[in-house]
Amino acid sequence: MKGIIISAIAVLAMIQFMVEPGQALTCGQVDASLAPCIPYLTQGGNPGAACCNGVNALKGMAQNTADKRAACNCVKAAANKYANLKEDAAQALPSKCGVTLDITVSKSVNCDMIN
Repeated sequence: MKGIIISAIAVLAMIQFMVEPGQALTCGQVDASLAPCIPYLTQGGNPGAACCNGVNALKGMAQNTADKRAACNCVKAAANKYANLKEDAAQALPSKCGVTLDITVSKSVNCDMIN
């Protein structure tokens, strides 16, 4: 189990550095950051450390308005893939991880409203 957690943290750290200034944020990067959150988002409870590390990594990747909107659209598309996504858990995710995130994790967010 420790090996899996360490591997997840290493992957998230690599993702953090894959976004260079001037490059667009991709849904692959967003999905990889939030993949460890799927159990929490579909079952509830509390997010694990790997999930919160991913939320924190996402915050670091989405620094400007264009990246925040792109990340929002990726999160929205990913959320819509899970019929059993718990909206209340999704909206509480950043605060449960102690991260202030300008992106709402939701199936219905209007990403064009993000500045």
